[in-house]
Amino acid sequence: MEARLPWLLTVVLALVFSSSSGEYVGLSENQCAVPAKDRVDCGYPQVTAEQCNSRGCCFDSSIPGVPWCFKPLEKSECTF
Repeated sequence: MEARLPWLLTVVLALVFSSSSGEYVGLSENQCAVPAKDRVDCGYPQVTAEQCNSRGCCFDSSIPGVPWCFKPLEKSECTF
């Protein structure tokens, strides 16, 4: 049992840090830099940041009165 304790602790800490590492999982901060007035809702009432991110959306709860879970900006393609 003692040999399993460090492994279990490592797994638990990895889960804690991975869930609190940011609000833009899989998306860049630039993709989520959508002005509040331009946000397109991507969630539902009481959606969590993790649930929102799993839908491929951005989550930002710092501005009341606008969608907190919203569609990211489209990746722009290089035209060179």
